[in-house]
Amino acid sequence: MLVLDISIVNVALPQMRASLGLSVAGEQWVVNAYTLTFAGFLLLGGRAGDLFGRRRVFIAGLAVFTLTSLIGGLAQTGVWLVAARAAQGAGAAFMAPATLSILVTTFTGPDERRRAIGAWSATAASGGAVGVLAGGVLTSLLNWRWVLFVNVPVGIVLLAGAWLALPRIQARGPRKTLDLAGAVTVTAGLAVLVYGIVSTDVHPWGSARTIVTLAVGLLLLAVFFVTEARFANDPLIPLSVFRRRSLSVANGAAVTLGAGLFGSFFFLSLFLQNVDGYSPLRAGLAFLPLGLVTFLAALIAPRIVTFLGPRYLLMAGLGIAAIGLLWLTQVGAGDSYLVHVFGPQVLLGVGFGLCFLPLTASATAGVPVHEAGLASGLINTTRQLGGALGLAVMATVASSIIATREAARHSTADALTSGYRAAFLIAGCVLVAGVLLAALLSKPAPPPAAAAPAQEPARADEATPGPAPGSPAGIRPAGRSGPD
Repeated sequence: MLVLDISIVNVALPQMRASLGLSVAGEQWVVNAYTLTFAGFLLLGGRAGDLFGRRRVFIAGLAVFTLTSLIGGLAQTGVWLVAARAAQGAGAAFMAPATLSILVTTFTGPDERRRAIGAWSATAASGGAVGVLAGGVLTSLLNWRWVLFVNVPVGIVLLAGAWLALPRIQARGPRKTLDLAGAVTVTAGLAVLVYGIVSTDVHPWGSARTIVTLAVGLLLLAVFFVTEARFANDPLIPLSVFRRRSLSVANGAAVTLGAGLFGSFFFLSLFLQNVDGYSPLRAGLAFLPLGLVTFLAALIAPRIVTFLGPRYLLMAGLGIAAIGLLWLTQVGAGDSYLVHVFGPQVLLGVGFGLCFLPLTASATAGVPVHEAGLASGLINTTRQLGGALGLAVMATVASSIIATREAARHSTADALTSGYRAAFLIAGCVLVAGVLLAALLSKPAPPPAAAAPAQEPARADEATPGPAPGSPAGIRPAGRSGPD
């Protein structure tokens, strides 16, 4: 439901624009208001789950998400809708890390954890494409408001299920405080930075307004990192977690994956409707192959990763998705759907579906139980952050190209196609950068050798390191004393 809600509004954007008088920038904020608060408060949500109990935080976030979906569906102005979407994202930020950390802390064996994360990855990976399909069906049969109203009955059912099914586990250890200052500064910094980027279609990059806006955003982010490093008693992001190579590389790759995901769904949906004249329902159905292939690829990923390893599986997934996006740079008005849309969608589905499991497994490998929420929130944050910033850059470049082509008296379809192609090119290049990042992941270590029957006791300075905190005994590779 959370991933679906990012893309479900894409097909409804033309109706929202007509109903509420949204501008092109306003359309983008309907998407980015959700993703920015989602990304900005994910870390706070993950930490809250670690401190106050994942069940309690999950239910609270679900309640906020359900209520604000209802409020958004009743919106009468663009500002009302954008504000409701922002509040929706905040509720989602407390739910998402709890879902993954509940799985990570419940399923501790390597095989059962891999299967659990595989199931989680399959639903998350397919949510984006299913969202476009659901948005098209609801917008065509009812109206755009139902892309938000649909969350209400689903949320009520989930609230009842969570209350009955999720275990009540009391948090252990000393009670810590939430780093609200960190959450506010990182969210505000990202929002101001994105606002500065998307405003360049009106105010040039070299204008005083754009420079000041971007500088304020960067300053807020700098304040966030200084606060986390020096002043926060219980930092939102203990910067020491980035000493784990697998976690750092996985989060860097997640930024590129987010940009590719958001760019492909957002601009392909607009191309089908604004250039090829698809109705919302037809556009939603056109995304069905992408959703099915993504789901199937995510389902088989747990089997592939056992012999390929997270590193090569992630490289393959990002590379295949990059080829699909670069293929889309050749699409034109009236081109065959089977050749120029269906083919790239299959590649995108395979690539995206294969990426989620190795990303999540690498980001949470060896993380102590008390930091499971942090690691889960961080990998979700970087993916959403990459999507928000990537979409802002792509939309800015696309808008500039469209305006230039229209000023040169090109047809509207030609101008829009040129802008959307540029967005696909940027997204594809970002995924290529992700492949290079994924290559930095460590290779899977060989299993520990069987102990010799008659070994001399180890000296104190040669003591064999134990398993990582929160990990099942015996799964740390022999001779590895630090985090991967």
